[in-house]
Amino acid sequence: MEVPRLDHALNSPTSPCEEVIKNLSLEAIQLCDRDGNKSQDSGIAEMEELPVPHNIRISNITCDSFKISWEMDSKSKDRITHYFIDLNKKENKNSNKFKHKDVPTKLVAKAVPLPMTVRGHWFLSPRTEYTVAVQTASKQVDGDYVVSEWSEIIEFCTADYSKVHLTQLLEKAEVIAGRMLKFSVFYRNQHKEYFDYIREHHGNAMQPSVKDNSGSHGSPISGKLEGIFFSCSTEFNTGKPPQDSPYGRYRFEIAAEKLFNPNTNLYFGDFYCMYTAYHYVILVIAPVGSPGDEFCKQRLPQLNSQDNKFLTCREEDGMLVYHHAQDVILEVIYTDPVDLSLGTVAEITGHQLMSLSTANAKKDPSCKTCNISVGR
Repeated sequence: MEVPRLDHALNSPTSPCEEVIKNLSLEAIQLCDRDGNKSQDSGIAEMEELPVPHNIRISNITCDSFKISWEMDSKSKDRITHYFIDLNKKENKNSNKFKHKDVPTKLVAKAVPLPMTVRGHWFLSPRTEYTVAVQTASKQVDGDYVVSEWSEIIEFCTADYSKVHLTQLLEKAEVIAGRMLKFSVFYRNQHKEYFDYIREHHGNAMQPSVKDNSGSHGSPISGKLEGIFFSCSTEFNTGKPPQDSPYGRYRFEIAAEKLFNPNTNLYFGDFYCMYTAYHYVILVIAPVGSPGDEFCKQRLPQLNSQDNKFLTCREEDGMLVYHHAQDVILEVIYTDPVDLSLGTVAEITGHQLMSLSTANAKKDPSCKTCNISVGR
């Protein structure tokens, strides 16, 4: 049987759920808190004996939904007409603090067979810890509610973006990618000390490291995927890499075919901006069959290396030819170690523009260009 879904937050501007989903309703009412305190106009009657939910179980967690079920004593079970669900971000579990006072903190659903699905990007964000507690309630003829005591408080964490969500981001990024420009090298800027350390402690090979938390909050690669960041953007007038960089005055350059070739797979990782007019696209290059490749296959949309809007590798006249999108800034993650002997390290002549760094940069949640209708 299809499980009814709780599809709207109480502050949703849409019509009541009864008009959309027959088995569920949401009502913007003020409820008692978990300690049983009630406001004078709460519309909730004095407590009578209704079964208290226990053994709360959370399952089927996504970035903007979860299923919830619990056990109840059979006594007075037939009088239950509604469930009250108190959902809060974990840091707010002891006090409900909102930007606007009129934002309710409770979800109200008609009593339906369990488990029930709670879904809504208005009040659920990806990769976020929440607390949840449940009451049973009986609506009286005068509109008042008789409620049980609150259940125990359960903690859970929402999931990352799925491939479906990332595909939505991918499609939005394709719209603004622009025309393709030819390039021939990938490059990585760092301080001189970084390259000295690589030579002395890692046998001349740059090692993958865990990606930081920059970009979309729901990105499955943040804090999980190991790789080495490279750039490939070129200046329009010269066709060469820019001489400025936010990451250091020393640059490692490597021929594009050393990293991106028929023996590698290409994946879309993220699309974001940092309260600026320009946007970033994160791509992942992984050698076929490598641990990075297996990680990406499970989580990221794979791109056709010869035909996509961001980064291509095509054979022309027996040679590999490379192009990158002009209107987005590409951040390319290569998932295997890279030996410095495969390229060159030299000092750039430009400036170190720290303002352009994306290290742990937070995505602008209000940008309509790079956000989708799930948690940011």
